[in-house]
Amino acid sequence: MADTFSFELVSPERRLASMKAAEVEIPGAEGDLTAMPQHAPLITTLRPGILRAAGPEGEKRFVVTGGFAEVTPEAASVLAERALPVEDATGALFDELIAEARTAADAAPEEARAAADKLVADMQALRSTLGV
Repeated sequence: MADTFSFELVSPERRLASMKAAEVEIPGAEGDLTAMPQHAPLITTLRPGILRAAGPEGEKRFVVTGGFAEVTPEAASVLAERALPVEDATGALFDELIAEARTAADAAPEEARAAADKLVADMQALRSTLGV
């Protein structure tokens, strides 16, 4: 069994990570998951959270606001709506993200209101976790 597999994290603006990883913790919409080499194939949506990749080069942590992750036995690929290194997260950024989520929740049709409100709560919880 392999000790590492390929990991890539990309957002519309840039590629944030391309490395060998022993494990990748992913904030999945249905719950957090840890992908490792030889993981069963899956595709999941992301919720706002912290994505952590650990491997021979050390550990890297990123803030993601949503998107998709595809995991295979050989690789994990994350396509994030927005992503940035944890150390780049600021209070001003979260003010903007939470305001955008609130605006979307206010405009959401009734059948989508619960999901939109959850996004606001997830953004607020992520801000609190990061202490910004």
